Amino acid sequence: MVHVLLATGFEEIEAITTIDILRRCGIEVQTLSVTGNRVIQGAHGISVMVDGLLRKNAIAGSQCIILPGGMPGVKNLQASDCLRKCTIQHFSEGKLLAAICAAPMVLDAWGILQNHNYTCYPGCQTGLKGGNFVEKSVIRDKNLITANGPGSAATFAFEIASAILGDAIVKKVKNEMGYK
Repeated sequence: MVHVLLATGFEEIEAITTIDILRRCGIEVQTLSVTGNRVIQGAHGISVMVDGLLRKNAIAGSQCIILPGGMPGVKNLQASDCLRKCTIQHFSEGKLLAAICAAPMVLDAWGILQNHNYTCYPGCQTGLKGGNFVEKSVIRDKNLITANGPGSAATFAFEIASAILGDAIVKKVKNEMGYK
């Protein structure tokens, strides 16, 4: 099971594309709200009903925590103390963590980027203290996967799937989708 965490103002393409591709690969995905509401509105006015609400032990045992970008979504993710605690614990256990677009800013604020290569939406790296910014669309460094924005959402999702399942299933799904 992987968890996609959503807050008001999330980037719809990054969240929905990732959820869809992971499910096509056969990965169980659960969407969770950090807001306390089951319906979350994205940055471009698209509302999504999540599977559940983030609670203290909601993501215990998760294979991967995924944070989409979008404004003010990332600020709303960062404001969740429960998410901060769960994410730091998850990552410290060596489990997979993925963030796209502006979401690596949240990871930096929580000290997670330290000693890792990462990418993010152009300009968001300004002022980040931890890690080593690399200008690429998607980067996988140990148990951290980051991507630079909406245009890389599919590549980001396939990188997560590859980290969890290996390349054979990913290659099959890419072919079925006509992904080049």
